[in-house]
Amino acid sequence: MIRNDLRNIAIIAHVDHGKTTLVNEMLKQGGIFRDNQAVVDRVMDSNDLERERGITILAKNTAAYYKDIKINIIDTPGHADFGGEVERILKMVSGVLLLVDAVEGPMPQTRFVLQKALELNHKIILCVNKVDRADADPERVVNEVLDLLMDLDASPEQFDSPIVYCSGRNGTASMTVDQKEDLTDLFETIINYIDPPEGDENGSLQLLVSSIDYNDYVGRIGIGRIERGVINVNQDVTVCDYHEATTPYKARIVSLMQISGLRRVPVQTAKVGDIVCFAGISEITIGNTVCQANNVEPLPFVKIGDPTLEMHFMVNDSPFAGKEGKYVTTRHLRDRLYRELLKDVSLHVEDGENTDTFIVKGRGEMHLSVLIETMRREGYEFSVSMPKVLYKKENGKLLEPMEQLIADVPTESVGVVMEKIGSRKGELIGMTPMNSRTRVEFKVPARGLIGYKNEFLTDTKGEGILNTLFIGYEEYKGDITRRATASLVAYESGEACTYGLFNAQDRGPLFIGPNTPVYEGMVVGYTMHQDDIVVNVCKRKHVSNMRSSASDEALRLTPPRRLSLEEMLEFISEDELLEVTPKNLRIRKRTLSNMYRAKEKFGKK
Repeated sequence: MIRNDLRNIAIIAHVDHGKTTLVNEMLKQGGIFRDNQAVVDRVMDSNDLERERGITILAKNTAAYYKDIKINIIDTPGHADFGGEVERILKMVSGVLLLVDAVEGPMPQTRFVLQKALELNHKIILCVNKVDRADADPERVVNEVLDLLMDLDASPEQFDSPIVYCSGRNGTASMTVDQKEDLTDLFETIINYIDPPEGDENGSLQLLVSSIDYNDYVGRIGIGRIERGVINVNQDVTVCDYHEATTPYKARIVSLMQISGLRRVPVQTAKVGDIVCFAGISEITIGNTVCQANNVEPLPFVKIGDPTLEMHFMVNDSPFAGKEGKYVTTRHLRDRLYRELLKDVSLHVEDGENTDTFIVKGRGEMHLSVLIETMRREGYEFSVSMPKVLYKKENGKLLEPMEQLIADVPTESVGVVMEKIGSRKGELIGMTPMNSRTRVEFKVPARGLIGYKNEFLTDTKGEGILNTLFIGYEEYKGDITRRATASLVAYESGEACTYGLFNAQDRGPLFIGPNTPVYEGMVVGYTMHQDDIVVNVCKRKHVSNMRSSASDEALRLTPPRRLSLEEMLEFISEDELLEVTPKNLRIRKRTLSNMYRAKEKFGKK
């Protein structure tokens, strides 16, 4: 059976190349919104974090209509840390729209997602986006993509993929650089080039679960494409796993939904080729196959890449513990972290050495920082340790994760970038002049990039663009100096005052301002010295008949440096923790007592 009334496609691209904006316009012109309906920009980025950061974190399903043909569209993340999302959803589609910026051209993540699509033998439609930009160079970009396809051993058919020139912001597309008034050419190319789903409608049911959602009312919701047969509400099924990770067990489909626009519409039945959401199987997980009860045939599932970074999440034990968070106990933390595993296939969670600690492993700093920020906004209070890369041992050799780093920088900044990457054991692979800018490419140990992003922006005066991609494991490259600064640590608990801060700021930049509550062992700034310095930011001027406390107002304070969550994760060292609460982020020493910390240091010497 061939489903000529249906097409399943995914949009893949590097971060910030315009996937979500283009999907917005496809939905508008695909009859999903009323003519007079107010639609927010980037409607698919429904998560607050996605809107604030301007990135897609979770792959999302939607559907548009063109000439009575339903087009299931999956908008995927472009950031390398969320590559696990891209890998698994490609199993649900028959073809992909490869979106490439008409200025930047193919970037590291473009190669990654394209390689995954080629391995699955998907048909490719090349969309050159943002052709309306003044500095766009579509011809150069097309040639770069063709070079990339050759490099990735694309088949002759994939190499001859159709090319559509788009402006996602304006909602226009054309087979030439000259734009038309709407996306008709793009819709026509999808309908005519992407194969319709086909399969045996009368065969026994086979459905591969490629994504998981969670709902407090119905529990886990499985999402996947029907490879064979028909699925019905209240149907008895058997759930199995290709890698035999779980023993086959019987279950029942309680509810069934299909996607129309941005809504899930309840249906009684669905057939081969449909992408469906179903509830009622509490243990369903990604990679499971739902089969007819009397015919158990699991489908193979793409292996998700291993994590490269780990952090310890632990119950907050600072003097301010429990004052700002809603969920603060070990049970709360454990339940939340293990619940995240239901949706995030790239995340690994293990119990730590004690009951209050959990080891969380992810694909990168962005991956873990998004989890931390999400939990923080939900009311959780906890502490996290410094991010550490995960090593491997093979044939007696220590191997470490390596990253491909591509930086577009002003030409005058190339020297300082090469110097900094060299000190982090980076190896120059290539250098390409681009008018007043230069693109430099390195191979760098992943641990060498922890804490480098902000340094890079400073070195390039905010004009540099940095992209990284995990490329595998290589032999350990040697020691790297991670941080050249030490911490300014609070001497006592209390409230920071102007007089104390004024005296402390001579030691180095501060993170806090007046009237900020502090406690002994809390990091309040940093210094260029090699060793930590204890400062008393709570110290007040002694009042006498010759001077009053009001004279503090004459003291000039340097504005404090406010660090973001990512900057704090990059800053903390091995003997420090980041205290995360819904209201504040605080860096602190593991051992809070200044006296005990001095004894520990003396004992090591």
